[in-house]
Amino acid sequence: MSKLKLVACAAIISLLSIQSYAAAQEEDDKDQPKVTRASKNLPELVLGSKEDIYAVNQKDFELVAGQGYRWKITSAGGLEYKFATDLFRNVWMNQIIIDDLEVHMNGAPAWLEFDAEGTINVQFTTVRPGEYTWSVPDLADKGMKGKIIIK
Repeated sequence: MSKLKLVACAAIISLLSIQSYAAAQEEDDKDQPKVTRASKNLPELVLGSKEDIYAVNQKDFELVAGQGYRWKITSAGGLEYKFATDLFRNVWMNQIIIDDLEVHMNGAPAWLEFDAEGTINVQFTTVRPGEYTWSVPDLADKGMKGKIIIK
C-alpha cells in the first residue's frame, strides 16, 4: 500500500473516532446541569430548632463544578454552633454576608461560629469536584453533620 493511501486511511479512522468521542461526550453532558454565570441559591441549612437543638433540616447537598452559589446557613436552636467544612478550602470564596454587612476575603474561613440565632449567607464558586463534609464538630455524634458533593 502506498504511503498516500496509508495516510488517507489513518485520517479517515481518526475522523470517525473523533466523531464517536464527541457524540459520547455530548450524551454525557446531557446528564449534567448546565453551569450558568448567575449564582444559584442552595437550599438553606438550618442548624437546630426550637423543638430540637440538634435538628438539621438537610444533610446532603449536590453542586456542580464551576457554578456560583449563595448558601444561607442559619442557627435556630439557641446553642452556640461552630459550623466547619472542608468545602471552603476547595472553592473560590466571594463573600460572607451577616446582617447586610459583607466580608470579602482572600482565602477561606476556618469555620463559621454562631453565638446567637441568626443567618450567615456565604457566596462562592465551586472549583474542585469531590466529596466534602460539613459538621458542627462537637455535635456531629448527635447528627449535626453531612456531605457536599461537587460533580
